[in-house]
Amino acid sequence: MNDRPKVMVTFGTRPEAIKMFPVVHALRADGRFDVKVAVTAQHRELLDQVLAIAEITPDIDLDLMQHGQSLDALASRILLCFGQVLADEKPDRVLVHGDTLTTMMVTLSCYFRKIPIGHVEAGLRSGDIYSPWPEEVNRRVTGTIADLHFAPTQTAADALLAENTSREDVFVTGNTVIDALLATKSKLKDDPALGHAIDTALADVGSKRLIAVTAHRRENFGEGMRNIAAALKTLASREDIAIVYPVHPNPNVAGVMTEQLGAVDNIRLIDPLDYPNFVRMMMRADIILTDSGGIQEEAPSLGKPVLVMRDTTERPEGIAAGTAVLVGADCDAIVEQASRLLDDPCSYAKVAQAHNPYGDGTAAQRIATIIGSRHRLT
Repeated sequence: MNDRPKVMVTFGTRPEAIKMFPVVHALRADGRFDVKVAVTAQHRELLDQVLAIAEITPDIDLDLMQHGQSLDALASRILLCFGQVLADEKPDRVLVHGDTLTTMMVTLSCYFRKIPIGHVEAGLRSGDIYSPWPEEVNRRVTGTIADLHFAPTQTAADALLAENTSREDVFVTGNTVIDALLATKSKLKDDPALGHAIDTALADVGSKRLIAVTAHRRENFGEGMRNIAAALKTLASREDIAIVYPVHPNPNVAGVMTEQLGAVDNIRLIDPLDYPNFVRMMMRADIILTDSGGIQEEAPSLGKPVLVMRDTTERPEGIAAGTAVLVGADCDAIVEQASRLLDDPCSYAKVAQAHNPYGDGTAAQRIATIIGSRHRLT
């Protein structure tokens, strides 16, 4: 008979997988837990890339991705299908991450069965329920139900306390993405071939300064994406830079970027990268332009300035520390701030050398220890 508490780690997207694989490994290495991994696969191909490099085979794979499905259709499918998983597996605790639809719907499914939830990367708030959308509400709903809140920073912990979350349930752990980043950097050092794809793609860049780009968020669909494309086209007119952009397969992104930038010199539109190649790309870059949340946390650990192409961010620590600048999906602001970093060595050095506020690479171990304490394991 197995008397170890069954802890189920759940996620559905590539960013979640990156940030949760260190937690899976830490829980399994601890030995006090019966660890199960359940994925909804609301992102299929991109999720599988991370699972492969992290050497994780899910115990349960719901494979719920359908092209073009609406948020409410996906939400209902997660709720119903994961409910059956819980009925079959009967976990003692479920861990969710961040702000995806998987996170909120798994949390609701657990709530209906009174199964305790631990929320990794808890407490991030933008203050605007439509930006980031729908992530801000996904995160708030999860925070209302969870009984363990693993806040990546003191700012996130303070946001939870301001919402009357019990102080004894809030823990500042650092962000697990730093664990993932440092582990992947170590793998790249031991096996440089893991970053071969991006090195090949950039083989002819030479001494040009490299701008790495990611843009895929729903709130930028339409005019925002067109503005970002216009900014990249303007920057690409400089002879001293090259731009690399792994394009998200969503038609709202790929369609616009291929049409606007597919034939532009100095811009390389490439397929999505697996995580080691993505880390290698960030290491090679001089500046990173992104509307992603996680990259705002990773880039400071690599000493890379970040221009955040969103109107708001639930990660204000990077803005306050000076590692990131909020530019929105505004063509003029993107061009102005990127040009400032490229042309002013003092401005560049000030941002690149700013303090990283997001952790030291031991967040997952802290989380495992806290869960053991909550379940009175010695």
